[in-house]
Amino acid sequence: MSLDQVIRDAIAPALAILPSAMDSHPARVMLTAIGLQESHFMARRQMNGGPARGFWQFEQGTEKSRGGVWGVYLHDASRYWLNGLCDVRHVRFDPVSIYSTLEHDDILAAGVARLLLFTDPPRLPPADDAAGAWALYLRTWRPGKPRPESWDAFHRQAVGAVGPDRNAGET
Repeated sequence: MSLDQVIRDAIAPALAILPSAMDSHPARVMLTAIGLQESHFMARRQMNGGPARGFWQFEQGTEKSRGGVWGVYLHDASRYWLNGLCDVRHVRFDPVSIYSTLEHDDILAAGVARLLLFTDPPRLPPADDAAGAWALYLRTWRPGKPRPESWDAFHRQAVGAVGPDRNAGET
């Protein structure tokens, strides 16, 4: 799937469901860069037979680990918004149903990814802050096999695909 398609058909519709404050230029860049890192927007199921699902490669996690879908489901900052996202996407509001749907619903997957970013207390890094973006990725995704050698290229690609910040310069 091309980046234009992902942004148009998954990221933008997901952000339209969530509160408008969650739709920002940095959020679009983060979601695009993380999707490139996690799946290259080519695999909705982890390629090595692993448990991750969706372009953003979410695991189900567990209630105890508070990781993956369970983490977004249980987190005070995201739980309410996840419930609304599930309602709009006609997905039962429970971690197992959400997890099993991620592989087939790119809008849900993009929304869950944005909500995971929302659980991190600091503001999203500016779109031109690649180091800040990857630090946020490491904190929130906790990848098992990070590939930092690809991060700068993916970040540049994401910034290019998302395009300029149409709100830059507004006061």
